[in-house]
Amino acid sequence: MIKEIGSLEKIKTEILSCKKCPLYKTRNHPVIGEGSSRAKIMFCGEAPGYNEDKTGRPFCGAAGKILDELLESTGIKREEVFVTNILKDRPPGNRDPKKEEIEACGPYLDRQIEIIKPEVICTLGNFSTAYIFQKYGLKDQIQGISKIHGKVFKVTFTSNFGVGVKSIKIIPLYHPAVATYNINMKEVLKRDFRALKNL
Repeated sequence: MIKEIGSLEKIKTEILSCKKCPLYKTRNHPVIGEGSSRAKIMFCGEAPGYNEDKTGRPFCGAAGKILDELLESTGIKREEVFVTNILKDRPPGNRDPKKEEIEACGPYLDRQIEIIKPEVICTLGNFSTAYIFQKYGLKDQIQGISKIHGKVFKVTFTSNFGVGVKSIKIIPLYHPAVATYNINMKEVLKRDFRALKNL
C-alpha cells in the first residue's frame, strides 16, 4: 500500500500547527520553503535565520542575496528551483540545529522531496549535507564541506512511498553565508555553481 505523502500545501498546514520540538515557542513564522513544485533542482540549507523567521521566506537575508547572485550567474531563475531547510523554525540565536530538532523536522523535508521529485539536491553546508547523505546511503562519504563541495554524488534508491526505483544527484555546496564573512569564498561558490549549470 502506498503511503500518503499529501501535497506541499498539506505539509504547510501541518508545519503551522507542529509542536514536535520546542522551537515553535520562539518562532514568528515557520519557513516552509518556496519555489517550483516541479523544480529539477532543490536547495536545502540547515535552518532559518533572523530575516527568514520575520518573513517566513527562505534565504531572504544576506545569504539569500548571495544565493540569488549565484543563481543569476548561472542563468538559473530562483522561481525555477525549490529552496528550503531541514528545520522549518529558527533556532534561538541562530545556533546549530540539535539532533532531536532534525529528527522532528526531517520527515517534512523527506516528503517535500518525494512530492517535488528533484533531479538534483544541492545541500548547503555541513548539517544539510550530513542529513541528505545519511538519507541516501552515503553516510560513509560524509566529510567536512571543504573536502567535498562541488562534487556530484549520484545515487539510486527505492522510494519510501512506493513509486519505484529512482536516481538523484546530490551536490554538497558551501552555505552562501560563508561569502558574507569571507568575500573570497564567493569565487569558490561561483565555480561550484558553474558545475551545477553543466549538469
